[in-house]
Amino acid sequence: MLSPVFLPHGSPYTIFEKSEFTAFLNRFGQENRPKAIVIFSAHFESEITTIAATDDVHDMEYDYYGFPSSYYQVQYPARGSTIVASMVEERLRQNNIPVQKKYRGLDHGVFPIMMHAYPEADIPIVPVSVNPFLPARQQIAIGEALQGLEQDGILVIGSGFLTHNFNEIDRNKEAQPRAWAVQFRDWIREKVLARDIEALSHYETLAPHAALGVPRAEHFVPLLIALGSGSPGREIDVLHDTIEHGSLSTLAFKF
Repeated sequence: MLSPVFLPHGSPYTIFEKSEFTAFLNRFGQENRPKAIVIFSAHFESEITTIAATDDVHDMEYDYYGFPSSYYQVQYPARGSTIVASMVEERLRQNNIPVQKKYRGLDHGVFPIMMHAYPEADIPIVPVSVNPFLPARQQIAIGEALQGLEQDGILVIGSGFLTHNFNEIDRNKEAQPRAWAVQFRDWIREKVLARDIEALSHYETLAPHAALGVPRAEHFVPLLIALGSGSPGREIDVLHDTIEHGSLSTLAFKF
C-alpha cells in the first residue's frame, strides 16, 4: 500500500545536492514504486483546485530567480496522466469541492524531489494546486476526498515545508535550530502523530510561534491535504526530521 506522504521539497539547490536529505529521498523512491503520483505543490497556487492534466512529457517551470544557468537547463521528462487526473477530478466533484483542469508544468515543489526519488522519470505525475487561503479544515477535506487512491497504486504527495520563513533562515545550513522552530515543529509533530484534527485545524492560534513558522500558508497546507488523504485508522509515521539553516524543518510524514 502506497500511503500518502508529506515531503519537504528543499530549495533549488536540492537539485544538485548530495546530503542527508537527498539520501532520504533516494531511499524513499527505492521503497515506494507507485503506478502514478498526484502531487500538491506549494508552488502551484490557484483559488480553485486545479489539476494539470496531460499525457505528454511535462513542461518545466523554473519558478526561481538568481541561480546559475545550469539550474534553468534541468530536465525531468516525466509524463502526465489524463486518466489519473480524471480520477482526481471525479473524487473532488463527488465531494462538492470546486475543481478545474488547466495545464501547468513541473515546478520546484515537484522536480527536485522527483529527481532524487525517481531519477528515471518513469512514473506519471499529476500536479495539483493549493489555495493557501482556505481554512485548515477545508484543506484536510480536499485530502479526504482522495482517500483510497493508494489502492489503485497512486501515491499522493503533499510537497511543502513545515516551516517556511525567509526572514528566519540562516545561510549556514548547519546553524543551531532556533528555539521557536523546535517548539513549533514539536507541537505539529505531536498533533499529527495523534491525528488531532481539531488542534491542527486551529494551528494558527494554538501552535507556539505559528506566525513565525508559517507567515504564509502555501508551504504548510500540503501537510494538511496529505494528512486528510491517509486512511483514518492507520498509524502515522515520521519519515525524516531535521532542522536546517536554523529554522527550516524537513519533517516528513507517511499517512
